[in-house]
Amino acid sequence: MRQEFRVLILGMASLSLAACSAMDRVKNIGEVPKQSAIVNPTQMNNYRPVSMPMPTPQIAEKRGNSLWTGAQQGFFKDQRAKTVGDIMTVVIDINDKGKMENSTDRTRSTDESMGIPSLFGLENQVPIVVPKITDTSDLASANAASTYKGDGTTDRKEKISMKLAATVIQVLPNGNMVIKGTQEVRVNYENRVLTLAGVVRPQDINTDNTISYEQIADARIAYGGNGQITDVQQPRYGQQLYDIISPF
Repeated sequence: MRQEFRVLILGMASLSLAACSAMDRVKNIGEVPKQSAIVNPTQMNNYRPVSMPMPTPQIAEKRGNSLWTGAQQGFFKDQRAKTVGDIMTVVIDINDKGKMENSTDRTRSTDESMGIPSLFGLENQVPIVVPKITDTSDLASANAASTYKGDGTTDRKEKISMKLAATVIQVLPNGNMVIKGTQEVRVNYENRVLTLAGVVRPQDINTDNTISYEQIADARIAYGGNGQITDVQQPRYGQQLYDIISPF
């Protein structure tokens, strides 16, 4: 009864959420998807500064009669991002393909037999006790056979090609930079959202202030959207609830 009560509560909560969402969707009929405002990510409620292991800081000293310091990476000033608030371009070109095939085939067969052809003359008493046994050399026999065969195939393809401008939101003590960027593109009634976050090294940034996505440490890339097309592709709340609680 307790389990059924929990399922009932879950169902009622899901229906309530579905009703609220349905009302929002009714109010947005004929309206284009809304885009989020540009805000400072460090002032968001879920913002957490990145903390990573850092090497011992080294103090750069200027040499006599020289403007050069060991902390400089070039004599001439460049336009590459290096401080909080600077912007760099991230080139995303994901074209992953993965295919794996597994095959297992196992066959096992056993055959065992047992008998007492001679045992101090006691083998002659067996036919007296059990008249149906006339040959004591083959009292028991057993055999077993098993066969197992399994096949599995996985084929995956992913391709994303685009560019995204990201902002430096934090500079770590060793000079590495934490970046974060969001891009929203609305086409008709579909809003596509691309978000990216990670840690980059200054020396990995190209002279044109671009960096490739595979050079970003702890990269978090999300590409999705919302709108009429996405709404049609998603199953209804009732179907999702049924898939969760159905045991078959």
